[in-house]
Amino acid sequence: MNDASWGAPPRAGHWGATDGSAPGHPRYGVPSSAGPVHEEALAAQTRPMPIVPGAGGYQDDSDDRDQGAAHLGGPLFRDEQEPGMRPQEPAAPRAAKAKKSAGRDLRAAIGVGVGLGAVILASLFVYKPVFLGVIVLAVVVGLWELTSRLAERKGIKAPLVPLAIGGAAMTVAGYVDGAEGAWVAMAFTALAVLVWRMTEPPDDYLKDVTAGLFAAFYVPFLATFVALMLAADDGAWRVLTFLILTVVSDTGAYAVGWRFGKHKLAPRISPGKTREGLAGAVLFAMVAGALCTQFLIDDGVWWQGVLLGLAVAVSATLGDLGESMIKRDLGIKDMGSLLPGHGGIMDRLDSLLPTAPVVWLLLVAFVGS
Repeated sequence: MNDASWGAPPRAGHWGATDGSAPGHPRYGVPSSAGPVHEEALAAQTRPMPIVPGAGGYQDDSDDRDQGAAHLGGPLFRDEQEPGMRPQEPAAPRAAKAKKSAGRDLRAAIGVGVGLGAVILASLFVYKPVFLGVIVLAVVVGLWELTSRLAERKGIKAPLVPLAIGGAAMTVAGYVDGAEGAWVAMAFTALAVLVWRMTEPPDDYLKDVTAGLFAAFYVPFLATFVALMLAADDGAWRVLTFLILTVVSDTGAYAVGWRFGKHKLAPRISPGKTREGLAGAVLFAMVAGALCTQFLIDDGVWWQGVLLGLAVAVSATLGDLGESMIKRDLGIKDMGSLLPGHGGIMDRLDSLLPTAPVVWLLLVAFVGS
């Protein structure tokens, strides 16, 4: 029907049965007080309504699919709108192309990014232990986000308490005692996870401890390499180089991919990433690496920075894809919502964590520890 009052209560004498008759009955749609009904009057009342352009009428299914309209059964179907709802506006022509969108609140993202950058720089160059505390805080919050999503989406109960304590100890041990201290702390963290889970019923024990060991490696152990960089004499500049290259790589991938991206890089994992974006990440990171290594790192040479930038672009992209795999498996878009415009802490650490050991290793190889 094309009547605008479809779904509204019938009024006496207007297209509604007031005497209890059903559709198809000779007196359907006639007031109960009416006298004998002539066939001409019935025919006049039961004739089809004219189809009015723009009104809620039947349309070809292909139009609904192309224009994104709701199908039968949904509250937005043109003839089944809920009371009080505004009529749907005519769909835009098919030829009109949607504008590209970043998909996030850019103002919030930029504001949060600037704030985080200020905190990092202030703690990094004023007093190193304060920046170490920033690393520990990021590790603990990241573990909380990861274990919470595992429990919510998969029913996996990775023990957070031993992970948080062990993760903090791992980071501090790496800064104080180097790589050996980090490995020892990692071993004790794994043992603590196994023992802590024994206090609960044995159901899903293997699944929970496996997730716990993965979380211990993925978040605090990889973050420990940032603490190892910080411990060097020029540690603040090494950490700054690591952060700059990772951010520049992500920015180059976004800018080039958004403007020129046509060929998908890994459509099953992250449909938004393109090969053109990866090329932009490599180019931006190599240029930034040459500049940072030449001017920020003691005894650094520009060509070392070129290699460093290439490695960072690859590791940052793989790290981003790795967390995309995790989030797709969990069926979520973001790991958290603590950072407006960014998601959660883990959504910012995705490319930083796997890049940290790469930068640490290459800087040790190029200029020593």
